[in-house]
Amino acid sequence: MLSACGTTLSETVEVDPSQVTVAKTAPTETPAPMHSVATSSIALPQQASLEAVRLTSAADPTSSAYKIGPLDLLDVTVFRVPELSKTVQVAATGTINLPLVGEVPAAGHTARDVERDLTKRFGGKFLQSPQVNVTIKEYNSQRVTIDGAVRKPGVYPIRGETTLLQLIATAEGLTDTAQTEIAVFRKADGKSQAAKFDLDQIRSGNAKDPAILEGDLIVVSDSSLKTAYQGLLKALPITSMFITLL
Repeated sequence: MLSACGTTLSETVEVDPSQVTVAKTAPTETPAPMHSVATSSIALPQQASLEAVRLTSAADPTSSAYKIGPLDLLDVTVFRVPELSKTVQVAATGTINLPLVGEVPAAGHTARDVERDLTKRFGGKFLQSPQVNVTIKEYNSQRVTIDGAVRKPGVYPIRGETTLLQLIATAEGLTDTAQTEIAVFRKADGKSQAAKFDLDQIRSGNAKDPAILEGDLIVVSDSSLKTAYQGLLKALPITSMFITLL
C-alpha cells in the first residue's frame, strides 16, 4: 500500500433569492406596464411582452461553485504519488478515468466534490490517508455568445466568474460604430429573460458590472442590428434586473 497524508477542504457558496420589480422607464422602481415587441427572427415568442419578474439569483460561477461539465480539462494531483497524478478531460458521459479507481463521475459536481470522492476511492483500497487536489485547467463546457458591435463576435467559454466587461474584452472590444446600450438574454426556469445595461454607467462605476452566466446571449447595439433586436433594445428599460419575455 502506498502512503500519502493530508486533508481536503470543502467550500459552499449559497445565495438567497431576492424579489425585484422592473420599472417602465429606468431608473424608477414602479411596476412596469405590459409592452409588446416583435421577436420572430431571434427564436423568441412571436409577440413578446415584458412584465415584472421575480428574480432568483444564481450563485456566480466562481471557481469554488463552478459545476464541472463534459469537455472540461481537470488537473488531478495525488500528493507524493506522481504516477496517479493526471490531466484528464471529462468525457461526454460526464466521467473521468484514472488509474486504480477507473471511471469517476465529475459532471455536475464541483472540483471540491470530486476531490472528496477521489480521496474516498483512493483511500478505501489503495492509499493510506491520501491527499487529492483537483483543479479546473480549462473551462470548455460552459459557453456564452456575444453578437453585434464587437470586433470578434462568437461563442466563448466562461472561465470561472465572468462579467460583462470581461466578456467584451475577450471579444477584443467594441467596434467604432458601437453604441453604449447592451442587452443580455438568458433562460431561467424555462423562460426567456432579458436585461439592458448602459456601458458608460458601468465603466463610470454608477452601475454594477453584471455577472454573465452559462448560455447567455449578449447583444451590443449599433445601427446595423436586425430590426427585431432593435425593437427589443428600445422596449427594454435600462436596469440591472432581468424581465421575462412572454
